[in-house]
Amino acid sequence: MSTGLARSKSPVRPPFAFSVPPALWRGAIAFLLAALAWEITARYIIANPLFLSPLSSVAVRTVELWREGELQNHIWVSFVEFFWGFLSAAVVGILIGIVLAEWRTLRQFCDPLLSMMYATPIIALGPLFILWLGIGVVSKIAIIFLTAVFPIIINTIAGLTTTERTLIDVARSLSATPTQIYTKVRLPAALPFIIAGLRLSVARALVGVVVAELFGARAGLGFLIVNSAQSFDTAAIFVGVFILAAAGVVSVELLKLLEVKLAPWRFQDQEH
Repeated sequence: MSTGLARSKSPVRPPFAFSVPPALWRGAIAFLLAALAWEITARYIIANPLFLSPLSSVAVRTVELWREGELQNHIWVSFVEFFWGFLSAAVVGILIGIVLAEWRTLRQFCDPLLSMMYATPIIALGPLFILWLGIGVVSKIAIIFLTAVFPIIINTIAGLTTTERTLIDVARSLSATPTQIYTKVRLPAALPFIIAGLRLSVARALVGVVVAELFGARAGLGFLIVNSAQSFDTAAIFVGVFILAAAGVVSVELLKLLEVKLAPWRFQDQEH
């Protein structure tokens, strides 16, 4: 009888019920508080739209640029440049990382070059890319590629060269072939490092979009930011900045979903 009563008292969730993840509503509250603080500061403390535009003014300027058709063009141009630059950086970076992780001697030759190129300010090479590749989209993609590729290479090498020896020994004791060890043990173990490199590269690629559009650009969010700064249109500057920031958030979340899809075992014990 007591067992039946205990079971009858257990809560039953209706089929349509759902729970909001704590991280989601906490992030939403933090965003709303930051937006409110921004609006109050811009309107009543600084009170000078030349230095800091209120978010409401930024929203109005966004609608104006959209109605003029200008904003859509800027977004599309920057999206094309970012997509191809980041995609090529991801493919080439992972492949080079795999090669250098496998050949230690070659890696020792290339390590100083990787460190030097990673620390090089790509903005200083912008005019050279314009001279070499012209003012078209190819030079912009090349700048974004160089900005984003090195974190991917470095993280891929780190992931593939730091696999736990115990896992490899266990696989060998089970008569796994070298190919099976690589595909079933080393690559899955390196996946968090590779995803981390991709996430770092997203931010660098978005910076690369702005850098690339500093030189000879006729459209794009970086061009919008620079052109607006020259005309002291602070609200339009923040329009470009916020769109790039939103693109970074969306890209990182997509990479998180990719990691969950490729390595679901890493998230089984985590709270959602």
